[in-house]
Amino acid sequence: MTTAAVAGTFDVLHDGHKALLRRAFEVGDVVVVGITSDRMASGSRGVSVPMHIRRAELEAFLSDMGEHRVFEIDDIYGPDEVMDSVDVLVVSEETMDNGRRVNERRVSRGLKPMELSVVPLVMSDDGGKISSSAILRGEYGRSGHRQVMDIAVGSANQVKVSAVRSVMERVYGEVRITAVDVPSGVPPQPFEGQTHEGSRNRALAALGGHDMAVGIEAGVFEMLDGLYDIQHCTIVSRDGRETYGHGSGFRYPDAIAALVRAGMTVGDAVHEVYGDTDIGKKQGAVGLLSKGLIDRKTLTEQSVTAAMIPRIWDE
Repeated sequence: MTTAAVAGTFDVLHDGHKALLRRAFEVGDVVVVGITSDRMASGSRGVSVPMHIRRAELEAFLSDMGEHRVFEIDDIYGPDEVMDSVDVLVVSEETMDNGRRVNERRVSRGLKPMELSVVPLVMSDDGGKISSSAILRGEYGRSGHRQVMDIAVGSANQVKVSAVRSVMERVYGEVRITAVDVPSGVPPQPFEGQTHEGSRNRALAALGGHDMAVGIEAGVFEMLDGLYDIQHCTIVSRDGRETYGHGSGFRYPDAIAALVRAGMTVGDAVHEVYGDTDIGKKQGAVGLLSKGLIDRKTLTEQSVTAAMIPRIWDE
């Protein structure tokens, strides 16, 4: 039985990544896929998507491709307990030198070198190789095409950006998504109507020459039996049209609500009450409070989808 390995950061799973992954399943009966840790990813590029989002997208693509295992890597070599049993390493023309370095280390440890299966680079419309960095800058979509819907997001937060990409690809197919770091124009912890105001300010500030811009703001609302979190989304387009939506709300525990009412942001209040939890860092307050049943990306997708509904039924 042949074991093949392939690795990457997979910030945005694009056609180049998919070519590597498909080759791995062609040459291996079992495939092990290394995904770079957040520490390694942030050290090699300016912007990186959080691991839990990258891994979820990767796992979804691999789900029906055959026997596989995804593991985290902190360097180009990967953990010995995984890589020592690999027969074939799948690399691109660009990462072939790294493959040779991995083999040199194997030989120095008395192991047989892996076969290197080299996959040609997949090119974008501009003639260069498709890269996650260029996709994150909004230069083209996942397949390297520039002549697609051009959408700005009024935030540098990669959870929001990933959520917008996920929704808009379901609506329009391939899209270009550009993160634009703009001010919300409202306090760090929005209350009530400031939430919609912040989302609209972000969308208008980000629009520029893009086809469409998305502004997202989470705020707190006094309602029913306590303090609720509701995320608002405003979408504006070059023709001046604005559409709005919000996601499902959830109630904060009384201890958090009291701190927020006293002037803390939700993030600071959650940290004060629950400490520096791993799930809180990955999936936000809603992930922590729901014990992982829903995360902040899913909550954001709800608000973006709701704001798109008037546009969808118009079209």
